[in-house]
Amino acid sequence: MSERIPVKNISPVKVHRPDKNKHDNTPRSRIYVRAVTGMLENIRRFFGLFFLGSFAMLPWLQFNGSQAVLFDIGAQRFNIFGLTLWPQDLTLFAWILIVAAFALFFVTTFAGRVWCGFMCPQTTWTFIYIWFEERIEGSNHKRMKLDQRKMDFDKFWRKTLKHFAWVSVALLTSLTFVGYFTPIDNLFVEFFTFSSSFWAVFWVLFFTLCTYGNAGWMREIMCTHICPYARFQSAMFDKDTFTVAYNTTRGEQRGPRGRKVSREENQTQGLGDCIDCNLCVQVCPTGIDIRNGLQYECINCGACVDACNGVMEKMNYPKGLISFTSETELAGGKTKIFRPKLIGYAMVLLLMSGLLIFEIASRKPLEIDIIKDRVPMFRETGYGLIENVFTIKILNKSQLTQRYHIYVDNLEGHTYIGEDEATVAGGEVFNLPISIAINPSKLTQESTEFSFRVESIGDENNAVKVQAISKFLYPDL
Repeated sequence: MSERIPVKNISPVKVHRPDKNKHDNTPRSRIYVRAVTGMLENIRRFFGLFFLGSFAMLPWLQFNGSQAVLFDIGAQRFNIFGLTLWPQDLTLFAWILIVAAFALFFVTTFAGRVWCGFMCPQTTWTFIYIWFEERIEGSNHKRMKLDQRKMDFDKFWRKTLKHFAWVSVALLTSLTFVGYFTPIDNLFVEFFTFSSSFWAVFWVLFFTLCTYGNAGWMREIMCTHICPYARFQSAMFDKDTFTVAYNTTRGEQRGPRGRKVSREENQTQGLGDCIDCNLCVQVCPTGIDIRNGLQYECINCGACVDACNGVMEKMNYPKGLISFTSETELAGGKTKIFRPKLIGYAMVLLLMSGLLIFEIASRKPLEIDIIKDRVPMFRETGYGLIENVFTIKILNKSQLTQRYHIYVDNLEGHTYIGEDEATVAGGEVFNLPISIAINPSKLTQESTEFSFRVESIGDENNAVKVQAISKFLYPDL
């Protein structure tokens, strides 16, 4: 214990930071995504516009005179068209999350990360921001040169206009998103008239900053370093999963060549179909080279497929050098669509979807809760009857106003004191205080179990009936 541990002086190693003036599409440099056209790009834009339009329009829709989709956290009530969900319906959210998870597993096993490339909000908003960049600052090469030169009036107004467009999109996105949790029509009016509450302004500005930072600055960092999906996706891949892949056998050896030289002559010289134009790297939003094989950064957006197909068409080569294919097909085999893993995911997905549908279909639009007044536990009336006081909480889970009648079952000789009918608005909770009195000679034990029954009035064909057990207490027996 008395021996000293020898200490060795180590000089600090100098850290080489990236050159800000060098833009080489490496993970530590900014990525200037090049525009691309093609079939997959059109499909991606269609899905992006569809889901973006749905996101923007849903909170504005009306149903039964109120906002169709409103997640009112303060009132602990979620309205989804004719369906109202309460904290008691937590199992429904669990089923929805389970179905979504297995749907993701199934799609990933079949077609890789197509969710990331075609439907993920991060990808959609990133491409929207890139679109503004291209319209204001020009192509990727022009953007590189613009960032490299010193600040002048032309650079100043382009950068200012670009960031103004980014902030505007982020603000509209944030207002729409917050509009799912508070009435959206009032939110827009109050926000732009500076009469919103503190928390409404806080959340709008918070999500504006998040959208602006994620889509404008972080971009591929969200996909490659923050999103956990990129890390565990490989556990769902197999040799028959369709992913974006480069055909090495056909493409190598790569190298430049002229258009006038035929493909056969190039093959005679040992050249493959890849002309090493590097377009597949320039159009990639995560800046990878797909020719290096499958990488976790790849989001399966298909931009490199469209870029390569365009080059192959100009060279009069067959398309598909880069394509959505499987490892089995690249090895010369045939992809097995119906395989145990995919069938297993499909069966579980169908089972969970069926259970979710059953849960929703069997869900009663009425719920009651009985609260027994315990201070005092009982009292004696002037007529010598023993009285217990209760509060019946009636929860109308439907979107329409309903009338209900209250009954007491399995309590012989009781007297009901209070209103036996209640009118409850859609999605509201109604508290009904009542008393039950009974002659003590009818009571044979300190605690007598009975039930309350609440039935809807007005529509006999669709009548709703709910029962709840309670106890009548008289400890002095």
